[in-house]
Amino acid sequence: MKLVTFDAGRVGRIVDDMIIELDCATMREYFERDSSVKETGNRVRLTDAKLRAPIIPKKFFHTAGNFREHHEDLARVNWSHPVNKGIVFFQNVDAIVGPEEPVVYPSQLTNELDYELEMVMVIGKGGKFFSAEQAVEHIAGYMIFNDITARDIQRREMASGVFSFSKAIDTFCPIGPWIVTADEVGDPHDLDMELRVNGQVRQKSNTSRMSVSIPQLVAYHSPQIYSPGDLISTGTIAGVAASTDDPFANYLKPGDVVEAQIEKLGILRSPILSWMDAYGENPPPADIWM
Repeated sequence: MKLVTFDAGRVGRIVDDMIIELDCATMREYFERDSSVKETGNRVRLTDAKLRAPIIPKKFFHTAGNFREHHEDLARVNWSHPVNKGIVFFQNVDAIVGPEEPVVYPSQLTNELDYELEMVMVIGKGGKFFSAEQAVEHIAGYMIFNDITARDIQRREMASGVFSFSKAIDTFCPIGPWIVTADEVGDPHDLDMELRVNGQVRQKSNTSRMSVSIPQLVAYHSPQIYSPGDLISTGTIAGVAASTDDPFANYLKPGDVVEAQIEKLGILRSPILSWMDAYGENPPPADIWM
């Protein structure tokens, strides 16, 4: 089953080319009620609906280092610090945007805007301190996440041993286009992953190349306490712009269109807009708050 948030925050499930509206105020409420939600009787054609970010979670566990290939890729170009397994921080949920919504390029802050294709697990059942064997019953579904990152800011942050600002700027968290329930995905450890910029393939791999299993990853972070509707990301695969021979030829720029695709989960499309195109004015100078 594919679950969506659409139009002015309505919640529904997709059947063929229709969205069947569900009687709950938010997608979080859907999971908080253990998916026991009735239909309203309203139906909307998928082509007539405006899809939004599928969910705004209470917590977004942002992990890194779970694909060894990403670390090896960055080590090859002498990235400033290693990307080790077990890294986690909380993503800024206010930075979330949905499918087709723009990522706004904050040129006053960065000129090294990068992409990172990741899969996200959606927690359906809250809990804490559970095992990998128990983790499966806590995972309700999966979704695509494009971890937009300002690399110049990230390098400065990593010098102090932590990073967050570089990935949590407004609009830097595209997710979607929908949540696919675990029963429809089947084995999440054999899904093709591909990210394209203006149609050119930049990242290509498979979830089978994770260094840890998804149940292990979800269980590992369970001492931090999951609530229904929380998200936890897998980390990215090889091929980010920062790891290429000419990063500045590959960093994102206004006018680019990014397509993040994972088998069975769909395509998350994100246009990159300049500040002027997004807001009709020049960006405020960074030194007003720095």
